[in-house]
Amino acid sequence: MSDIKELTKAEEQVMRILWQLKEAIVKDVIDLMAEPKPAYNTVSTVIRVLENKGFVDHKAYGNSYVYFPLISEEVYKNFAFDKVMNNYFSNSYSSLVSFLVKEKNLSISELEELTKLADKLKNKDK
Repeated sequence: MSDIKELTKAEEQVMRILWQLKEAIVKDVIDLMAEPKPAYNTVSTVIRVLENKGFVDHKAYGNSYVYFPLISEEVYKNFAFDKVMNNYFSNSYSSLVSFLVKEKNLSISELEELTKLADKLKNKDK
């Protein structure tokens, strides 16, 4: 799904709540946001932008709108990961692992665990 657009921080915050709730009115989204709570109009505008980007749609009940995600968290997570891999690691998993070991102090046991997981996933695809 290459037509996915990157989310801003505010859009991603709203999407995380919509992914959690499955569907919600603006007030439901605001209720799950951290203090200080943003203004109703601010959240409403972010949701409309998400609708224009194709992330969200709504059902109308009278003059109330119930919003729901059109793009799953999993699909967006894959998009975001692929973007990071491409932009920062030249699509090289060895560069990613090297970064994790050097910069994030990945331990030997964590590295072994990662290797086992990769092997398990490789064997699963066969």
